[in-house]
Amino acid sequence: MKIRQQMTRDESGRVLQQVMDVKQSGDALEIYIYDDIEPDGHDWWSGETIESDTSARAIGAILEQNADVKEIRMYVNSRGGSVLEAMGIRAHLLRHGAEKKTAYVDGWAASAASFILTACDEIVMLHGSMQMLHAMWAIVAGNADQLRKAADDLDRMMAGNRQIYLERSGDKLTEDELIQIMDAETWLTADECIQYGLADRIMASKDYQAERQAARVADPVQEVEDPEQVADLPDPEGPDQPEEPAEDVVADDEPDPDDDICQKVPDRVPDIFAALLGARERTIKDA
Repeated sequence: MKIRQQMTRDESGRVLQQVMDVKQSGDALEIYIYDDIEPDGHDWWSGETIESDTSARAIGAILEQNADVKEIRMYVNSRGGSVLEAMGIRAHLLRHGAEKKTAYVDGWAASAASFILTACDEIVMLHGSMQMLHAMWAIVAGNADQLRKAADDLDRMMAGNRQIYLERSGDKLTEDELIQIMDAETWLTADECIQYGLADRIMASKDYQAERQAARVADPVQEVEDPEQVADLPDPEGPDQPEEPAEDVVADDEPDPDDDICQKVPDRVPDIFAALLGARERTIKDA
């Protein structure tokens, strides 16, 4: 099985879809997390749910579909994202029955991405790669009491998160040292990750290539060396239907009052303000 999804952006450059790549052959499953870790979202204009490819739900579904594999290899190059989603992904990995789970840090494993690594039996840092650890932050709306409580809640959440890193590091890192590292939003080199027990070995580029080649021989999968070649690969669900020719569109100076989106905007305004200003709802995100 091979799942491919191209990254697309809107006119402002905002990512609309994430890059997610999964390869399964024989007894091995490879998962590439090369984007921000994000939950499912909601389109306030259309009312539709936007499914994230890097949510705990999505990764959990992939692992469930491949419950019989004996080895999982996870390749990470991510700035981080949602702590809540990372906790779910970590739990899904821990529950999976694979005999060996290896995480490869290809570039950055920052913030919540470093949290996911702790679910693997072995963490391999590519020479020059880094992990970044820091304290969670939150977007909060409310009165003075609610804001003070939000700060106290963050302290309690961080106390819990630190236990995960301390469990992984063994006796190589004290809690006081970890607090200093996270409060300073520290970027750790591969050597420092080894020193603190947050990684097991460093791999040079030539060794990385040799290990990847050995993995291909043991579990051959179809590789894509150039992202532009993705479109040329056969689709397992069959060929795409030919696209219909696009019609010429002439932009109007004024929006059409009968246009569907114009009718929806007034109806969605209360929902949008409720989402932004709701004092009782707090979004916790570690980016």
